[in-house]
Amino acid sequence: MEQINFDVQLRKATGSSKNRQIRRSNLIPGIIYGGGAKPTVIQADRKAYDRISRQHAGESLIYHLNLVEEGKKLSDFPAIIKDIQLHPVTDEVIHIDFNRISLDKEIEIKVKVLTKGDPIGVKRDGGTLEHLMWELDIICLPTNIPHHLEVDVTNLGVHDSIHVKDVALPQGVRTKHDPESVIVTVAGSMREETAAAPAEGEAAAAGAEPEVLKEKKKEEGAEAAGTAKKPEAAKKDDAKK
Repeated sequence: MEQINFDVQLRKATGSSKNRQIRRSNLIPGIIYGGGAKPTVIQADRKAYDRISRQHAGESLIYHLNLVEEGKKLSDFPAIIKDIQLHPVTDEVIHIDFNRISLDKEIEIKVKVLTKGDPIGVKRDGGTLEHLMWELDIICLPTNIPHHLEVDVTNLGVHDSIHVKDVALPQGVRTKHDPESVIVTVAGSMREETAAAPAEGEAAAAGAEPEVLKEKKKEEGAEAAGTAKKPEAAKKDDAKK
């Protein structure tokens, strides 16, 4: 995987007010974790980060960070983005967390899952493609991280699915996901679901039928009880006579 050179500046001042000042200077506050050291607080040029983000949209990247203090280079090392905080209204990046890594040790990282083609179950049968897993957690060396994973949905009919086990992972890449987990599926059309469901009147009639039978049984039981009492009453009358 390509490594992107990215300069970050060491900073000592922390806190919410200081972070606001940094953002007003068109910089992004951040932290670097890992590497067996204490977290390092940094700031990065917003324009440089936005340019990289646009050029590599949707890709998993390795950043080769050049840590600088007052124009003097302190160190350089590979890192990946651990977390990004966005402004709740503008979606502007307001904070970045990096995780320092080693290129010869496996890491676990999320990679986007993209679809290819138009499912026959959608084009021909009016179904709907449902994308259930947008990312896959993979384990591999940093240099083997794929930009994304792709699944071909062209031959999917209604109720067909692609599972984790169906994804062709690159050599040296594995995942801990359940192989039976569904990534994408084609759901039936609304017309098909409506036809399969019982009509409201039929459901009501089906639900009422047992009650009618119960009432009928009650009536039959009452008649039988009345008939059984008549001979007994006649015996009492004969006895009186």
